[in-house]
Amino acid sequence: MAIDVVMPRLGWTMEEGTLVEWLKSPGDAVAAGDLLFTVESDKALNEIESMDAGTLHIPSNAPTTGDVIPVGAVIGYLLADGEQGPTEVPTPTAVAGASGVAVSSATATATASVDAAASTSSVPSGKSAAISPRARKLAKELGVEWQGLSGSGSTGRITEDDIRAAAQNAPAAGTDLQSDAGQPASTESITGERTTMSPIRRAIAERLSVSHRDGAPVTLTAELDATALVELREQTKPRRSFNDYLIRYVATALERHPALNTSLSGADVVQRDGIHIGFAVDTDKGLLVPVIRDADGKSVSEIARESSRLSGRALRGELSGDEMTGGTFTITNLGAAGIDAFTPIVNPPQCAILGVGRIAQRPAVHDGQIVVRWLCVVSLTFDHRIVDGGPAARFLATLRELVEAPASS
Repeated sequence: MAIDVVMPRLGWTMEEGTLVEWLKSPGDAVAAGDLLFTVESDKALNEIESMDAGTLHIPSNAPTTGDVIPVGAVIGYLLADGEQGPTEVPTPTAVAGASGVAVSSATATATASVDAAASTSSVPSGKSAAISPRARKLAKELGVEWQGLSGSGSTGRITEDDIRAAAQNAPAAGTDLQSDAGQPASTESITGERTTMSPIRRAIAERLSVSHRDGAPVTLTAELDATALVELREQTKPRRSFNDYLIRYVATALERHPALNTSLSGADVVQRDGIHIGFAVDTDKGLLVPVIRDADGKSVSEIARESSRLSGRALRGELSGDEMTGGTFTITNLGAAGIDAFTPIVNPPQCAILGVGRIAQRPAVHDGQIVVRWLCVVSLTFDHRIVDGGPAARFLATLRELVEAPASS
């Protein structure tokens, strides 16, 4: 019996993925554990392993490279020797509830169920309309009757954009759309060229929305005298980035102030097992955050090598899901862009994030004299539900001590 090869779920919030390329050709023999195809999901490229053996069969109507495919949709088959394969793959709505699982990744096991990617419900015409779970949730929040809508998704699925458009152009009866000021919400039509948000941009938007909606963010700022750090960096060969030093010093500060290395899970505050520092990388596809694992056990030189490797993979679009998950704290640095200070947003489920501004020469009082020093403003945003201002302030004080009297290792 033919084994389904399906679009795997690579995270609980994943609804669809982009088929980047097949790593095997039709007719090739596939062994369990072989890399079968590559998927782009949210922010990562993932090479998918086969869980079974067989001969790869891709029907003529199967999705092709570049197609956006719902989780669980069949994209091909593995056949036994001499077996005749199906002539076509079922449409995405036809595979809801399928039980076959053909592939897995290092980060998550693929599931063939597509009810997280396309839920169906009866509509007045007697036909079925597919809607993503997030779109269904948004429709409930905005009071939109989605059953009669036409979807703009790749398979006709109703998306969040469709729900927002319906809420803007034809608000459901009885829905209160009054603003906080008591004025009616604007129904002005938005005109101009439209571009669909990329999977990466949608993932960023969703995470930041969760942080803003569910968290209680507070930001503390501090000015650090980085003169000694600048001098150390100039003397060190090969030269390391300021971020490499900051990652090491932040890891040390988290060791001393573990309350900032926690997460909220339901009503429980979870003390994270390790200190894994994510650092933001600006790429053409959007902001990616690879993770330096066990940063507290690494030297600055080791962190420099690891951050260089991960940054390169991020810029080339080669990061795997594993390389961007499991972070317990994040550093985002806009100093290279000439920004002095800003308010970063916590990356859930983490407790805190450090925003770093540029290191610039400014007048300062040092040893009772007004002199020119290298100064830097850092901003610590933390979730006040998890930790109070006292521990956060002490964390910044420790970071100041480490930056102003830096170690070379």
